[in-house]
Amino acid sequence: MIIFVKGNIQYIGKDFVEVFCGNIGYKVFCPAKSLSKFSKGESLELFTHLHIREDAHNIYGFTTREERDFFEVLLNISGIGPKSALGILNAAPLDMLKNAIASGDMSILTRVSGIGQKIAQRIILELKGKLEVLPGKAGDNVREGGDVIEALVGLGYSRVQAQGAVSSIPSAIKGVENKVKEALKILAS
Repeated sequence: MIIFVKGNIQYIGKDFVEVFCGNIGYKVFCPAKSLSKFSKGESLELFTHLHIREDAHNIYGFTTREERDFFEVLLNISGIGPKSALGILNAAPLDMLKNAIASGDMSILTRVSGIGQKIAQRIILELKGKLEVLPGKAGDNVREGGDVIEALVGLGYSRVQAQGAVSSIPSAIKGVENKVKEALKILAS
């Protein structure tokens, strides 16, 4: 089992990174939000999951242990494979995903390609009450964060850029309009 990879980035693909470590190169599939932060030649540390199938052994990498653990929890749900789990992690910041699941909000999950209402309901049913969530009005925060992401995407930013900006907004800022303004400041800097 490969649970951690540390090395230098040799190449960054559409949904993967090639990491050179210990005279061996590994192809590691990563969430898009992580890939956007990587640069060729830089040192990299990833928490990994080795997914073994009949026809392939694929490594999935994450910048935090919490992301990797959430990915593995998603894989235990019937109908969710590694690509769907990565898609879910790309849909919103991890805390927003957990809060959406805790509040029963399917809107973020159903935006993911291949995740319809049935699978979104299954995810919520199986994970609700099992995840650590942030205190406060989870449903309101999730809806606001999703609205801010959609507004930024509508303004021409990529979903990855929008998610990064939303996750950087201080928790003291309330309301969609104020959060959009703050996100635009973050994206401009």
